[in-house]
Amino acid sequence: MSLEKKWIWQREGYPNFEYNQTKLEPILQEIKYYQGLLDGIYMSINDEDLGKAQIEIFTQEIIDTSAIEGELLSRDSVRSSLSNKFRIEIGLKDSSNKKTDGLVDILIDAVSNIEKPFDESRLFSWHYALFPSEHNTLHDIRVAKYRNDEMEIVSGAIGREKVHYVAPPMLKLEEEMSNFFSWLNEDNATIIKAGIAHFWFVVIHPLDDGNGRIARAISDWVVAKEVNKKQKLYSISTAIKKNKKAYYDVLEKSSKGEPDITEWLEWFLGTFLIALKDAKESIKFILDKTAFWDKHRATVLNERQIKILNRLLDVGYGNFEGGINTRKYASLTKVSKPTATRELKDLVEKGCLVQKEGTAGRSVAYEIKLH
Repeated sequence: MSLEKKWIWQREGYPNFEYNQTKLEPILQEIKYYQGLLDGIYMSINDEDLGKAQIEIFTQEIIDTSAIEGELLSRDSVRSSLSNKFRIEIGLKDSSNKKTDGLVDILIDAVSNIEKPFDESRLFSWHYALFPSEHNTLHDIRVAKYRNDEMEIVSGAIGREKVHYVAPPMLKLEEEMSNFFSWLNEDNATIIKAGIAHFWFVVIHPLDDGNGRIARAISDWVVAKEVNKKQKLYSISTAIKKNKKAYYDVLEKSSKGEPDITEWLEWFLGTFLIALKDAKESIKFILDKTAFWDKHRATVLNERQIKILNRLLDVGYGNFEGGINTRKYASLTKVSKPTATRELKDLVEKGCLVQKEGTAGRSVAYEIKLH
């Protein structure tokens, strides 16, 4: 393992991270404002709709936190796992699996069990939930155990490798994690602490795999403690995924610097603010989506029609670019064009779809009819 560069964990003062509070204050004030707006939304939603909104937001959170690491999950599997956990019927055939069940358990534990300390036992239970089988990757990983070798993040072809980061030696892991747990469980949860926890855990990199996903879940736990709420109507992973390259760039840059991590915290808080702003619009659409299915609970639809409606609703406002037309319907459902035309016409007659403005004749297209 090359130690030619001086990493942050080798700097004097580590792990006593520093930051410029004055520089962060404007972002913190804006975060406080948008948290207040979301508090108002919490109070205006009944328990049933809140549960359904959480399923949609948690689904996107779980899909995106895995996508950041390059792993693609089935939306239906994630939603099924959440439906089973919340005991809310969402009209889907159960397609949950151990992987999605585990990811759901981590997220719900992070948001719901805010009084419970975060210690080694809890960390390892999350890691086991993340990797329910030790043999699910091309190389075996140590599940629910600290890594037992040195760790480098490297890219590039053999002979031209670029070392992005070298983690603390494995012999220092016990000490590193003991310090991390002691600090994390101090009674001073703040959004800044969530950002520091995220960064520090990634710096230590104590596990063979899954460090990023667990770091993001730990930051969710700290934020939940700060606001003292066991619901979450935002997704920071979704905001991070939108600018994944910047996320990795600022982590890499900060891991090579001094213990002053103001630049990382600016990025983290700015991304958290984006998540809060996005949540306001997302919740409105989720409630519209819930109202749509409440209205059409008794509408007779076949499996293909339900599939298309869910695909359109999952995309959000505007649906597919250009709307859904006969060609797209036939392609997605594997039916003939005459069948697609007939089933689309049926959806319009039943009030599920409406003709898209500006389309007609052979170019006619449709979009969800929301109320």
